[in-house]
Formats: sequence, C-alpha cells, structure tokens
Amino acid sequence: MKKISMKATAGSDVLAKMAFGRTVLRKLLEVAEVEPREPEPVFLDFEDVSAATSSFLRECVLGFRDATRRQRSNFYPVIANADEGVEEELDYLLRGQGEAMLACALSDTDRVTALHLVGELDPNYRQTFELVMHLGEADAGTLLRDYNGREAVSRTAWNNRLAVLSGMGLVVEVSHGRAKRYRPVLQET
Repeated sequence: MKKISMKATAGSDVLAKMAFGRTVLRKLLEVAEVEPREPEPVFLDFEDVSAATSSFLRECVLGFRDATRRQRSNFYPVIANADEGVEEELDYLLRGQGEAMLACALSDTDRVTALHLVGELDPNYRQTFELVMHLGEADAGTLLRDYNGREAVSRTAWNNRLAVLSGMGLVVEVSHGRAKRYRPVLQET
C-alpha cells in the first residue's frame, strides 16, 4: 500500500490552477515510477488540504488515474481523507464523464473506512461493481450463471462491463491464463 500526501507533494494546502495540477502530476508520476509486483491501491491523501479546484483535480488526480490505467499499472488510485469540498469538485468532474473513483477515510494506521464512490456510474456498471464488491472476486461466467435478472445479460456484456470498471481503476483484473477474474481494489478494514 502506498500513501501520497497531496499537501506535502504540492507544498501547499490549496490546490488550484491547471498548470499547478500538471506540475504536481509530474511529481506523482515520479513517486509511482517503481511498480509494485502485485496490484495495490495508491492513496492520494488529501488530509489537511483546505481546497482543490476542478482544474487542478482534472489535470492532477484524473491525469494520474488515466496515466496509471493507460500503462496498465499495478497502482490503483484511491482518494483518501478528502473533505466535502474536494469530493464535491471531484464528483462534478467525474459525473460529467460518466465515471467514478474510489474514495475512503484512511487512518494513521492505514485502516480503510467509509469506502465509497465519487462520481456516478451507469446503472449497469454500478450493478457489476457492487456484485464484484459483494463476491470478492468474479468473472463473466460467474455473473452470467448466478446474477442474470429480469434482463438476460450475455457473457460478452458482462466481460465488457468488467473491462470498463477495470479501465476506470475500480476493480483489479487478474489473469489466469486466458481467463480473467476481477476483484475489488480494496475493502474496508
């Protein structure tokens, strides 16, 4: 588990402006250069950050999430200890894109509580995310067999939903030969 203090990395408790967001993004990418062997959350810790603007969050936080996902990194960004104002700005950005990120409270002893999504997922993606969280690990075959409700959902549709969630960094894709299984990035501890 890696925890990055946004206040310390930025050198300020006010995170504003697009250019500053890009500067801090470069620092985040340097910190995350050494890849872990196994998938793990990287907590972007907003403790003691008093304000963050949409332009900063778009360039820095969403830029970091997008860069790690494009590189198929083993780091999965999670927002930690963000106050209501920071989450509101991030929620606005993510909803506009039809996406979400994981957020939580993280104690000094690295205990995860209040795990939730910031942003909004399409109902089909939300259902799939909740099933993976509930099951602890799933694949399209499991979801096809055990969770087809009123609407018949094909194996391909389940696979696509799982792949999209993995692309957003909301679930971890684990390959077993040609088969792919998906598990939560983290659970409350």
